[in-house]
Amino acid sequence: MGRLRSLNFEHVSPADLLSQEISRRTPLGIKAERATRGGPAVPGETMVALMRRWFWARKPDAGFALTGFPATLLQAKVFDEWLDARGEALNGVLATYGADKSIVCHYRQLGLLLQTSELAA
Repeated sequence: MGRLRSLNFEHVSPADLLSQEISRRTPLGIKAERATRGGPAVPGETMVALMRRWFWARKPDAGFALTGFPATLLQAKVFDEWLDARGEALNGVLATYGADKSIVCHYRQLGLLLQTSELAA
């Protein structure tokens, strides 16, 4: 039987964070709720503000797995700046089906994009 190792990291979903903000009726949640009345899309600047709050509130070097962020190349570059400001770095990035090609290229150029064959090793 293979050895199991414990991974200590937080799974972070922008959709879950947004739901929490809306439920708590925070200024950001109210803004997001207004924005989604016309459809499901939340403006990029609202998502960046939401994720900025999460990022700077977490303990430095605390492990995490993000789903759904960054969703654009601009968000990826902003996220890279946050990591640099804290002296942190990503270990790897998994691109899911339908991921923005510019983000895939960005993380591939940084040597962070993991292919499924690398995960099996």
